[in-house]
Amino acid sequence: MTTPQVDEELGATSIEQLGDAIKAAMPTLDETDQRVATAIYRLMSLGEPVGLAAIADVAGITVDQVNSKLDSWPGVFRDKQGRVVGFWGHAIAKLDPEYRLVIDGSTTYAWCALDTLFVPGMIGKPVRVEATDPISGQHVSLVVDREGAREVNPAGALVSMVVPDGPFGYDVIESFCHRVFFFASEETGTKWIAEQPGAKLLSVEQAFELSRALTDRISPGIAQ
Repeated sequence: MTTPQVDEELGATSIEQLGDAIKAAMPTLDETDQRVATAIYRLMSLGEPVGLAAIADVAGITVDQVNSKLDSWPGVFRDKQGRVVGFWGHAIAKLDPEYRLVIDGSTTYAWCALDTLFVPGMIGKPVRVEATDPISGQHVSLVVDREGAREVNPAGALVSMVVPDGPFGYDVIESFCHRVFFFASEETGTKWIAEQPGAKLLSVEQAFELSRALTDRISPGIAQ
């Protein structure tokens, strides 16, 4: 099966350009910021809200420093106790649409299809991803780790992608994530992007390569 939007229009250069646009939309992080972000992803993978003391312990800084950083970053969600329940593509509670991340018996959730491809690398373990085609309702599943995606079912699954139109802000889920989906087939993917100006279709392999831009921005050591 040939997908013109994937095979002809989105070559290596275009994937790199998309990656640069995503990097530019994200906050600039110093080494301490990177330790905090990595700690949050890994602690959240246990499936429970993450307290600031636990983040501080793993990152090697004070609770006040953690609190200050979280207050300064968009895309951070906390419960009434101040614990982190959502962070840069990763969530404790299910969202709509639902992207399940299953790891070591615990289930957490991603904000969009692209997040399912980079969050496993941040966690550092293989993750089973379960999603649904928004057009057909067909199940899409795959296994993702920092090396790539495998066991993709259906084998021809695709990912929609859009170029961020500016820095990711507090509306990132609505403005970006709700346009980045898995599709079980070229037919449903093409139908969806036909009504979405600027949207493109990527193979899962291309989308994984694009996800490295997120990993590189958040924790460059992992991306290498």
